Amino acid sequence: MTLDTARTIVSAAREVVDGAVARLAASASKDGRISTELVDREQQLAYDLASAASRVAAAEQMLDYGEKGDLQARLTLAFAGEMAADLAARLAGREDDWDLSADAAWNGEGFELPSALNEEMSMVRGTFRDFAETKVKAVAEHVHRNDADIPDDIITELAEMGCFGLSIPEEHGGFAEGHSENDFMSMVVVTEELSRGSLGVAGSLITRPEILSKALVGGGTEEQKERWLPAIAAGELMCGVAVTEPDYGSDVAGIKVQAIKDGDDYVVNGVKTWCTFGGKANLLMLLARTDPDRSKAHRGLSLFVVEKPSFPGHSWEYESPLGGRMEAKAIPTLGYRGMHSFEISFEDYRIPAANLVGGEEKLGKGFYLQMDAFANGRLQTAARATGVMQAAFEAAATYAGERHVFGVPLASYGLTRTKLGRMAAIIAASRTFSYRSAQLLGSGTGQMEASMVKAFSCLAAEWVTREAMQIHGGFGYAEEYAVSRYFVDARVLSIFEGADEVLALRVIIRKLLQDALDAA
Repeated sequence: MTLDTARTIVSAAREVVDGAVARLAASASKDGRISTELVDREQQLAYDLASAASRVAAAEQMLDYGEKGDLQARLTLAFAGEMAADLAARLAGREDDWDLSADAAWNGEGFELPSALNEEMSMVRGTFRDFAETKVKAVAEHVHRNDADIPDDIITELAEMGCFGLSIPEEHGGFAEGHSENDFMSMVVVTEELSRGSLGVAGSLITRPEILSKALVGGGTEEQKERWLPAIAAGELMCGVAVTEPDYGSDVAGIKVQAIKDGDDYVVNGVKTWCTFGGKANLLMLLARTDPDRSKAHRGLSLFVVEKPSFPGHSWEYESPLGGRMEAKAIPTLGYRGMHSFEISFEDYRIPAANLVGGEEKLGKGFYLQMDAFANGRLQTAARATGVMQAAFEAAATYAGERHVFGVPLASYGLTRTKLGRMAAIIAASRTFSYRSAQLLGSGTGQMEASMVKAFSCLAAEWVTREAMQIHGGFGYAEEYAVSRYFVDARVLSIFEGADEVLALRVIIRKLLQDALDAA
């Protein structure tokens, strides 16, 4: 009965969302294509529809999960109800936008949640869970409160465990079998467990190696692959990403930093910002404008690998032996500490032409190489969100069991139990949707699902960590308890690797609408 109810709810939700998508697709199309200008006239509906569609997709993935046991079935129904409540709230007073008439309104036990992993992935999960418990959590609060560097021994041990070679092919020193489900599943499982220990200390360490490795595997020359990939896989070369600029974030097609060819070098000038781990990194993945004609937008961008020494701390300067200099200063942040995000200025900085990813053949193709690489980053960010949510859930459940209010355990109150139940259902949905997205990416598809699970999980992490903090009461606001760190760390998740609004309006909704238009 439980799963039948969930299926009814999910089916009804799918019908509502598909109907709204079809209506918006019809009104936002021009000459057989979706017009950004027309979509922007209905941005609120488009944003709500993208968010609702992501939740419905997550709920659909939960249905198979619910077949695996009584607890899984109850979590599935709980999430279906959560999705239904969210959709109903978005519908209120806007039935015409959603193509619904007024008389057809639709209504909609332990910390370890079942994960349905196979034996191999369960062993991987256990290994990294132990590492997060014994090594990462031991330093997490110190790094957060002092905005300190990540301890070198954390990086060294993760390198020995093979963390940095998960997406690098075996022929280049990594562990990837090549578009295998296990490649992406390992990345998701490892990321979640490390993020459960600390987002800033460990959960994000493999993000930038994943992104740069994907770009090199997908577009680099053989010489470049042999030159950098084995050292990245071994943890000998740490990576950073220099894409965002002070005036250009998600709209990377407009970036200004230039790389002008001069003999055997490219000369770089301009400023990059939010270069996470840019100090400790030995390699920076730099997206720069190689064609000065700005009207070419993304078609004038190329991707480079910038080699540099590793620098500790919050500021550094470097003069290249080829000529030019970089100067960098870390941006103070309220959470996500340890990684340090830098603003880096390039002044006549010379990069060998041999460091142009893909060589001259890929000149002007940097935008596409970067976007392909960022699909991995989005899925991994969803896994990071799941790990942070799991940590917050465990902290809240532990505290609720220990804390007595008016003479009885806080956990015995119905509202507390409801909050914990909702947390469990949301975490299960995020994890299940992430696993499915990993399977799809492993088969060569899944770009859309990676975007959707990122959009869903990152916003969900904000609610879960907030409620975990609320359960702690005043202590939740004190740095004495790790739950305050989970809350401030979660806030960054819906900003990086594609801001939530841009992901919804420029990726998810466009694909949904175009698919609906093509099917009409």
